[in-house]
Amino acid sequence: MSQFNQITQTSQLEEFSNLQLAQVLMARLSISADDWHRLKSHRNSRASEQIAAALVFLLKNEPQEALLRLEQAVGWLDRSISAPPCPSHGQTKLAPHQIS
Repeated sequence: MSQFNQITQTSQLEEFSNLQLAQVLMARLSISADDWHRLKSHRNSRASEQIAAALVFLLKNEPQEALLRLEQAVGWLDRSISAPPCPSHGQTKLAPHQIS
């Protein structure tokens, strides 16, 4: 990338607040419903998602919420937490006449 392009991109980014940039990053790193089953146990994806959320909360002056997200990110990275099973898996479907 040329130096001119880097300067142009930097000046374009200066139009946005830190909070706006963090919110965009959080949106980009959030796992979509379509990707949930594929990425629900992907530790880097989950940690990245939590760290971006923590940054948003920190910039919104909500340090306790930021800390909770950072602790979650650490848990994903050090393998002390893992994804819970999908709530819809393993449940048997009842026929309408079986519901009381």
